[in-house]
Amino acid sequence: MIKTTLKPWGKFDQYALNEKVTVKIITVKKGGILSLQSHKNRKEFWVALDDGLTAVVGNKKIKLKKGETINVPKKAKHRIMASKTMKAKEARFLEIAYGNFDENDIVRYDDAYGRADKGGKK
Repeated sequence: MIKTTLKPWGKFDQYALNEKVTVKIITVKKGGILSLQSHKNRKEFWVALDDGLTAVVGNKKIKLKKGETINVPKKAKHRIMASKTMKAKEARFLEIAYGNFDENDIVRYDDAYGRADKGGKK
């Protein structure tokens, strides 16, 4: 997903070239947790902008350090959470969604805020 190009002055990392993408910076409150979800029509790429985040993708749970990245394939169950014990009040990550982005393209399997139902979608 990332293409690194070396230049005499340094380098640049290219995340997309002429692709259909949606880019967000998501802020998660200390102790906050996004729903366990999946998407049919898009894959995602995350970059931790701060320490204190833990990602779950499929069966893997990964503590992220600032600058670390994660690929989230289409249809993979995933979520991210901010540590309750981190010093900061919030932690951020960059999300690049590749493909057709639609906020309704979310199947929620588990949600701390009551947005999932027994059928897995709400």
